[in-house]
Amino acid sequence: MKGMVMHGTQSQKLECALYVVATPIGNLRDISLRALDILALSDTIAAEDTRNTANLLMHYSISAKNLVSLHQHNERGAAEKVIALLARGESVALVSDAGTPTISDPGSLLVAGVRAAGHKVIPVPGANAALAALSVSGLVSPHFLFYGFLPNRASARRRELENLAALRCTLVFYEAPHRILECVADLQAVFGHDREIVFAREITKFFESIQRCSLAEALDWLNEDSNRQRGEFVVLVSGAVEQKQGLDAESERVLAELLHDLPLKQAVQLAARITGVGRNMLYQHALSLKPR
Repeated sequence: MKGMVMHGTQSQKLECALYVVATPIGNLRDISLRALDILALSDTIAAEDTRNTANLLMHYSISAKNLVSLHQHNERGAAEKVIALLARGESVALVSDAGTPTISDPGSLLVAGVRAAGHKVIPVPGANAALAALSVSGLVSPHFLFYGFLPNRASARRRELENLAALRCTLVFYEAPHRILECVADLQAVFGHDREIVFAREITKFFESIQRCSLAEALDWLNEDSNRQRGEFVVLVSGAVEQKQGLDAESERVLAELLHDLPLKQAVQLAARITGVGRNMLYQHALSLKPR
């Protein structure tokens, strides 16, 4: 078929372009035939870690390539080198250590620079941890927001979660094992205990596990077995439930008490944590209580 490249046809020449190639997130068989073709035929591969990519190439008997390092600390400089290669008419494949480049991984600056320089960028889709986790979560919202990694600092993390608290779509986060307990504690503090949470851990790897429970049960589940805190996590949280019109009596009482001692903004934020009511509704009610 016209425009198709078959794996193993080493004599063919790729179009001059940057190919953004998804690679496996665990199981090495989760790679497309097209991705293998691109990796075999590209003139250069820009890799987050050249050692990991060399192992992938070796696994599939793809001959040694011109591998260049492109990671979060050298991306601007490496992008200039890649653009120079494209200007000479070469083809370049971009890969990260696992999954789809630029999705919570390096590559966005490179893609922007290549496009600005007038060169073509071609996606080669494949594995993605967030979508894999979403597909087995059982959360039924038709919409989702992929956030990626929350801030490391607790204050910044809680602030971001407060900004997301009223969204009704499924929220998708990445989290590292050494922060998973802190992250879940903050999710409980900001979102309350009633929402559903799904832990998708080590997806496609030997110790893959998918656990769904309420936020109230989440920390207990993690602490029951220290092995549950290991590996890379995708964390999914069900969206906010649509609030009924007006505040219930208890939420009104909590807000009024807080407004008595605190500035309006601070009172609203704290009331949202305590009651689980959306900040916008609390804020509007707080404004209505101010003397005119």
